[in-house]
Amino acid sequence: MTTTIGVRRTSGGSVTDAQRRRGLRRMKGIAVGALVLAAIVYAATVGRSGVWAYINAGAEASMVGALADWFAVTALFRHPLGLPVPHTAIIPSRKDALGRNLQDFVAANFLTEPVVREQLAKAGIASRVGAWLSEPKHAERVAGELATAARGVLRVLRDEDVAALLEELVRRHASAREWSPPAGRLLERVVVDGGHRRLVDLAVEHLHSWLLNHRDVVIQLVMEQAPNWTPPWVDVRVAARVYASSLKVVEEIRDDPRHRVRVGLDQTLLELARSLQTSPATRDRFEAFVQGVIAREDVRGAASDIWSSVRQALVEAVEDPGSELRHRATSGLAGLGRRLAEDEELSGRIDAYLEDAVSHVVVTYRSELATVISDTVARWDGEQAARLIELHVGRDLQFIRLNGTIVGGLAGVVIYAITVAAH
Repeated sequence: MTTTIGVRRTSGGSVTDAQRRRGLRRMKGIAVGALVLAAIVYAATVGRSGVWAYINAGAEASMVGALADWFAVTALFRHPLGLPVPHTAIIPSRKDALGRNLQDFVAANFLTEPVVREQLAKAGIASRVGAWLSEPKHAERVAGELATAARGVLRVLRDEDVAALLEELVRRHASAREWSPPAGRLLERVVVDGGHRRLVDLAVEHLHSWLLNHRDVVIQLVMEQAPNWTPPWVDVRVAARVYASSLKVVEEIRDDPRHRVRVGLDQTLLELARSLQTSPATRDRFEAFVQGVIAREDVRGAASDIWSSVRQALVEAVEDPGSELRHRATSGLAGLGRRLAEDEELSGRIDAYLEDAVSHVVVTYRSELATVISDTVARWDGEQAARLIELHVGRDLQFIRLNGTIVGGLAGVVIYAITVAAH
């Protein structure tokens, strides 16, 4: 199966195919004109002696050289004069073999680790990218492109699929590992660093506020626990005394960071943390608690709710050019660019990583990469491929014909002179 090659058009300062075609026709005309001139000179000097004999010999050799080089150049692209001469029309008839040879040449001489490393080392990609990225407009452009890609990915992902994946990952990892030791280590670190104290402060403050606002409730609860044989007025006074004492104790706990209740709570939490790490019974109870939480339907459904909220927040952030996320991404990219441009050690490490990665790809997939050449050439239409190649290189090949005409003429004069001198 062959593929027709379209004529490529270029713009700007590049040479267009129309200009190449005009240049090719002009050089062909010059080469033909040189051949015609040699033929005219030859015809005009046939049978003449003296200097004209030398000119005649040169003109004859010029025609031979011009015709020989015309045949050689034409044979690359087509059969000369349409005659099926062997080993002509080389490109149309042998394009597949030429493609394979070109493939082998490229693989052996270009797709090699030393060549790739040398070229990447010369390029200095990391510092160049850093210099380009350090400009705010470029960093903003990259951030915008990343935001567009992220928005596309977020909109393609379905909530139910992501939620199911998250649920499966959570269930699998939660069931496959033991949570008690890390939970104990985390709790111990939090207690030792005092990270739990704000939570205790919040709980005590909330308890104090509740007691202030629910005096009657506390008194009623205490009175309900009183024995039946005590007088009601005694129950009221005892309940009021219990309420006042409770409120005072809570206030002391709130105001004294070293209160014995706080110290006791710290010790209790530390004992629990160590028990989670060392006690088999505590660890078994904690693992059962964790598995029970994971098995709850509402907990599993929370994964879908969390993902939906996160996805919506991310979509809104990436769509808004003035969002904090976009600003942070832009400033982060610009900062990274400045580091790459200024920090030679960092850019050198990144260049080394790039060299290793690209070299690995080239060495591992060199055959597959080079196969692109032969596969592409194999899909080309032979005659059109020849016309396209001739369009791009034919003008330079016409100089071969012109040079053959000139060099042939000079060679003819020299040979004739040697022959005359020999006789």
